[in-house]
Amino acid sequence: MAGSAIVRRLAGENCEIITASRDEVDLLSQSAVNDWMASHKIDAVFLAAATVGGIQANNTRPAEFLYENLVIETNVIHAAYKTGVKKLLFLGSSCIYPRMAEQPIKEESLLTGALEPTNEWYAIAKIAGIKLCQAYRRQYGCDFVSVMPTNLFGPGDRYDAEGGHVVAAMIMKMHAAKQAHAPTVEIWGTGTPKREFLFSEDLADACVFVMKNYSDEAFLNVGTGTDITILELAQTVAKIVGWQGEFTFNTSKPDGTPRKVMDVGRLRAAGWSAPTEFENGMQQAYDWYVDNIANK
Repeated sequence: MAGSAIVRRLAGENCEIITASRDEVDLLSQSAVNDWMASHKIDAVFLAAATVGGIQANNTRPAEFLYENLVIETNVIHAAYKTGVKKLLFLGSSCIYPRMAEQPIKEESLLTGALEPTNEWYAIAKIAGIKLCQAYRRQYGCDFVSVMPTNLFGPGDRYDAEGGHVVAAMIMKMHAAKQAHAPTVEIWGTGTPKREFLFSEDLADACVFVMKNYSDEAFLNVGTGTDITILELAQTVAKIVGWQGEFTFNTSKPDGTPRKVMDVGRLRAAGWSAPTEFENGMQQAYDWYVDNIANK
């Protein structure tokens, strides 16, 4: 989702876009990554590749989430240094922050408290990626920067009811309920946690802005600076999908962090803020799902 959005955004720039498909290069192989980077003479890298998933996937596949993300980012960042890449932007995640961090979460909250247990493996890997960029900047003078996106949604999301993110899972459930004329849809947890959501195309725009205009060891939060409850999210998705029914709540499933909204003042001060209205972005995400997944 993030990578394809960045590619679409770069189409409007004066640059040659080079992508690495899974068939071309195995990002878990240091030699394969080194050879690919050396042969393509890359100037700038957007490192969006990662093993990702929702709360269920994070909770049940901890070894994969820790190992694969550590290896991917280590291989790409080190190869970028070895092959003389001029600039690299690493995409982290808002889950790097302590579970009970003061809200809205400032960048300075990193490593000030315990992580959310349901996604700590992914978070630790992403923290390591931030620190790698900072370390290569300090020791080798590499212009490597990091951004921390909040929860994403949009075209290209992973539509997996068990392993996907919350927005994609809700779109799937409510579209299916609409088709089946089902009276209820189950929501995991209590519906009370609050989350911030960013349209994937806005993230891509932010990444290009940062690549062009920012160079510092300090990483940047990328989000909207506003949050809604999971129930409010469900109500918005239902409205967009056109399903009318009642929600039930499966409280045997974890809620995760009670609230997570980021302070995006540092990026706003640099000159960027998210342009897409939430319902407009959600409509585009649903339209993509219908055209590319549901009707296939």
